[in-house]
Amino acid sequence: MSVTTANCPSCGALITFKISTSLVVVCEFCRSVVARTDRNLEDLGKVAALIDTHSALAVGLKGRFQGIAFEITGRAQLAHQMGGVWDEWYAAFSDGRWGWLSEAQGRFYLTFARVLPEPLPPFESLYIGHPPPGIQTPVRLTVAEKGVGQYLTAEGEIPFRLTPGEQYYYADLSGSRGEFATLDYSEQVPLIFIGREVTLDDIGIKVSAGEIEREKRVLAAQVSCPNCGGALELRAPDRAERVSCPYCDSLLDVDRGNLRYLKTLKNRREPVIPLGAVAEFEGVQLTVVGFMVRSCKIEGTRYYWEEYLLYNPRVGFRWLVLSDNHWAYVQPVSPGEVEDHGATARFRGKRFKRFQEAVARVEYVMGEFYWKVQIGEQAHATDLIRPPEMLSKEISVINPSALSKGKRAGADLGEVNWSLGVYVTPGEIQKKFGLKELARPETVGPCQPFPHKGVYKYWRNFLLIAIFLGMAFLIMGPRREVFWQAYELAPLKNADEPQVIFSDQFQLAARQNIKVTASAAVDNSWLYVEGDLINEETGLVQAFNLPIEYYHGVEGGEAWSEGGQQSTIHLSSLPAGRYTLRIAAQWQHWQQPATVAIRIQQGYPRALHIVLLVIALSIIPVIVLFRHLNFERRRWQESMFNPYE
Repeated sequence: MSVTTANCPSCGALITFKISTSLVVVCEFCRSVVARTDRNLEDLGKVAALIDTHSALAVGLKGRFQGIAFEITGRAQLAHQMGGVWDEWYAAFSDGRWGWLSEAQGRFYLTFARVLPEPLPPFESLYIGHPPPGIQTPVRLTVAEKGVGQYLTAEGEIPFRLTPGEQYYYADLSGSRGEFATLDYSEQVPLIFIGREVTLDDIGIKVSAGEIEREKRVLAAQVSCPNCGGALELRAPDRAERVSCPYCDSLLDVDRGNLRYLKTLKNRREPVIPLGAVAEFEGVQLTVVGFMVRSCKIEGTRYYWEEYLLYNPRVGFRWLVLSDNHWAYVQPVSPGEVEDHGATARFRGKRFKRFQEAVARVEYVMGEFYWKVQIGEQAHATDLIRPPEMLSKEISVINPSALSKGKRAGADLGEVNWSLGVYVTPGEIQKKFGLKELARPETVGPCQPFPHKGVYKYWRNFLLIAIFLGMAFLIMGPRREVFWQAYELAPLKNADEPQVIFSDQFQLAARQNIKVTASAAVDNSWLYVEGDLINEETGLVQAFNLPIEYYHGVEGGEAWSEGGQQSTIHLSSLPAGRYTLRIAAQWQHWQQPATVAIRIQQGYPRALHIVLLVIALSIIPVIVLFRHLNFERRRWQESMFNPYE
């Protein structure tokens, strides 16, 4: 570290350059931005006092990232083209590098200047929601925002020439695993800064006890409406950019802690969940700080829904969306995590299908919001579903006419925001907020899960068990032969009188099915056997019959055959005991002798039993499946991309 001291060219006060590679320092006395050149010091102009953004960071803080120590030496505050400000901190690392630490809406992004082998694309060639052309990086980057920043004020030492009031174009890029990059078009040759989103723990900075107390203090602040004088309670005063007055319906701008009247809101709507209500989501207590009504027009009809803004200083903002009495809990996701293919999208390994696409318009607001929301504000919205989840994309541009004309957001300034919603039942919302009975939906919601989908899991498990046990029985069955005998049959007296034979006794075991097979050398003829299994102890009789027929020939030059020289029947198990087989045989050529062999076996499992069991187990799931298909048809009836049409 090389320390250089000099006198401020504006006020003469002593200024110090502690870092040899810093180019600018802000005079603590007159707030002049002083740049050092090869010859002397240059006054670049004065900056206003810093806006209190209640940041956990400060000039002089030290930290460590990936094992390398750094110190925060300076900060700049920049105005966003959509309203509001963000902080950019500059960290001098012990290895000689400079890190850019951006802070916006409670998130931190640490990036470093990089030199890529290929030239960076021109600003006009960037399209929001698409990869930047021509940039080769190890991970896929998506253009999340295109904007214009303006330097408002600064403090400390800064590694580049900062001119107060200067504007520059930039584009923020987002990766799938927290990667982050910025294309800076302030120079003739664009610059790129590559890094990732970080937490304070990632960079070795612990939130102080004073910061925790500040968070407690900013949970609520008392101010007065400049229009009617009514007392307002701001629940997120360090983040609010717009607030409405509940007494006179004034929409107010939050300008550096001061409220300024903008307009009086019309068509007042009362929220289902009151502002200030608190509920727990994801293990965090969130407070309802804002309420919004939005709409979209589809095929000439305008549809309305409600959105509730939730806030906690530790996690930032979340949303509850109410549409047709269906609720969804929504949280933001990084644009780079989403692979957008138009009709489908992939997010964390899941595939979502496009459900709706329209221009969403703000109709009414109440409470506090973290951006300068306007009545009539529009965004191009696309919803993709994978119940119980919904992936939503919103593209906001400076030129709203591009939305209504369906243009891609190319040269237009704006940003893309992705969010993930999870279906929540009215009963859950009612319980979490302690509300009275909420209206139940009469339609199928876009991300509403089918309530009986769990049946498929149990059906699959039972089916696998049944098939496994069935196959085990088929393989491990005893297959025991209990009787076999071939009989020589003498010619019959006439065709109507069968030959009757009684066998010797044999033993049948209990709880084992019985397989009876009859074989005869029939050839273009038939032989018919009627049989009885007779229990010698109880007189129980089990009858059966076995037709054997086999025919074959040549017709039209092609051979054919049907039937066979063997016939089999399966019988249920019989009580254990001694049995006699009685057979009565008849055959086509009764004037001639015949031969028939009878085989009796036990413990021969049948595949048919497995099939019947599978059918029995599938009756209820099939009924549920038909209901599920009807459920999906009802869901997609509300979509402009209905696959059932």
